[in-house]
Amino acid sequence: MIVNWNRKELLRACLGSLAAQRNVHFETIVVDNGSTDGSAEMAAREFGVQVICNAENRGFCAANNQGIAAARGELIALLNNDAEAEPDWLAELARACSSREDVGMAASKVLVWEDPRRIDKAGHLIFPDGQNRGRGSGALDEGQFDREEEVLWPDGCAAMYRKRMLDEIGGFDEDFFAYGDDAELGLRARIAGWKCVYAPRAVVRHHRGSTLGKDSGRRLELIERNRVLLAVKLFPWSLLWLNPVYFAVRLAAGAAKAGRGEGDTAHFPGWSGKLRIARALAAGDWQALRMLPRMLRKRAEIARLRRLDPREVRRLILANRLGLREVA
Repeated sequence: MIVNWNRKELLRACLGSLAAQRNVHFETIVVDNGSTDGSAEMAAREFGVQVICNAENRGFCAANNQGIAAARGELIALLNNDAEAEPDWLAELARACSSREDVGMAASKVLVWEDPRRIDKAGHLIFPDGQNRGRGSGALDEGQFDREEEVLWPDGCAAMYRKRMLDEIGGFDEDFFAYGDDAELGLRARIAGWKCVYAPRAVVRHHRGSTLGKDSGRRLELIERNRVLLAVKLFPWSLLWLNPVYFAVRLAAGAAKAGRGEGDTAHFPGWSGKLRIARALAAGDWQALRMLPRMLRKRAEIARLRRLDPREVRRLILANRLGLREVA
């Protein structure tokens, strides 16, 4: 299943990679969020896939939920329209996701499209303030992620979910719109007792940050807002009370990197760029504050799904913790 919003040529390459999949039977569903570049028409005309057309951009979460509802299979694979899959990607994810009854998710080995020697994501890690990032992001691929193993959750760029799990816990939280949504779904699934397996031979190449761009203030705003919403909804209180402390520590580490021209802040050069970052973070926090009552109601509803108690959730988060160096 592919969520699409413009990017016609990227979508064409993505669908071409799916057409080359082997040793697996599958259907392809494209959910188009009001594209204006003819990409939805191209997908139907050139590849004959099912296309669900929205009149407007409903976001990554709502569009994925539409596709999940329309899918007929027992396993649901997601692939970003800016990613291209190797021929065995789907078969390897299906094998990993079906390996045990308690496995509800499978994670891909995602490489950087522009430099496939480098890892984009090999499963996910999280910082105790809710900020999450791909495991191994930016590292040279030297075989250190070639072992099949349990990971925290998959990146929604290239993931597989068991339909039975989604029926039990629900799909993507549409309040998140985009960014951090896969983390929320993944942690909610872990709290409900489901596991995630990383399949190193399920390989895709990903154009990083092509949806809004790595220098987008709106992207930072959504990431920050959803970081807070994730923590409020799913973190145990013992971590949630410390959230401002962890957040301050992470900001300090990021500021130190920025002083050396390193880290993600390099996409926002100069003092004007740093001011844009501050404004985006403040806007994200303000939006999160306004949404707190809704998230707290959802937090209360998690009790019906819970298989891990708060101490076990805390241990799970800290065991898969991002280091300061990585998160900065």
